[in-house]
Amino acid sequence: MAEIWQLRKAVTRSVSPENFTGAKGAGGMATEGTGAGAARELGRGWKVSPSIDLAAGATATLADVAGPGVVRHIWLTTDRSRLRRLILRMYWDSAGTPAVEVPLGDFFCNAWEELALLDSEMIVVLPAGGLNSYWPMPFRERAVITLENTGDGSVPVYYQVTYTGEELPENTAYLHAAWRHADPLGSPAVHTILRTRGSGHYAGTYLAISPRAAGWWGEGELKFYLDGDEEFPTICGTGTEDYFGGAWNFDLGGRYVGYSTRFLGLPQILPPDRIYQQRQKFGMYRWHIPDPITFESDLRVTVQALGWKSAGRYLPLEKADIATTAYWYQRPGA
Repeated sequence: MAEIWQLRKAVTRSVSPENFTGAKGAGGMATEGTGAGAARELGRGWKVSPSIDLAAGATATLADVAGPGVVRHIWLTTDRSRLRRLILRMYWDSAGTPAVEVPLGDFFCNAWEELALLDSEMIVVLPAGGLNSYWPMPFRERAVITLENTGDGSVPVYYQVTYTGEELPENTAYLHAAWRHADPLGSPAVHTILRTRGSGHYAGTYLAISPRAAGWWGEGELKFYLDGDEEFPTICGTGTEDYFGGAWNFDLGGRYVGYSTRFLGLPQILPPDRIYQQRQKFGMYRWHIPDPITFESDLRVTVQALGWKSAGRYLPLEKADIATTAYWYQRPGA
């Protein structure tokens, strides 16, 4: 990342309901919008269009901008109870299929019904529902970001997408994100986080799990099958809590202890005052920013859902509800 004091050969633009195109000098010009009533005595330029109403079944284009450039920051807030009913999609250049297709809540590490606050390098979630992404998102020709409402009622959406218009180096890779959900997981109790072909590097994992079995649930290993690996992976972890930077069941003094750091976190424990209960829910993340996992031809990532049963034996958690979001960068055209 360039030092803040080094001047960049770039232009900064921002798309929001107050400037749908991000055009220079075109912000705050609306004469109608969701704030028009509140601004009726003040007029144009006084928060006339701070948001959009997204109807049930509708898809809104949050940004459609020309490249080359890099999306630097996305801020968004909406009805916190409907984060999984809103589908976030991102398209780079002329691709007809999205590189990012994830429920809004899961992209921002909030799969469950209560808000989880995060203070990390790539995702920040703040009171009372401010969703922030700092994933760099380069594009050469065009960037299109949409939000679909799959729920049965309209929701307000406030957002701002800030990007820089600038030339990109030849070896630029594009951000991708994919969501996978299993409920119940079934047998074998192995959840596939990602399968992809091409060249790139793996950049992060968000895991939401309800083990649906009493006792400790995180013995399962994260495995990375690289460039032709078949039965056995090149990278094999030692347990779920270990992969997310914790240890010994996240248990300190007979209770789960949550945390949120730059690259690792267990920001959600529901309910927070219980431990080893069958119906608890958890959310955790790991960003592979200082430690990217590179691949040249293909990548498969899996996690085992594994607890304990009697006589010191592992218990496959076949009834678990598990959802993951994989974040990775890949060369375009793969």
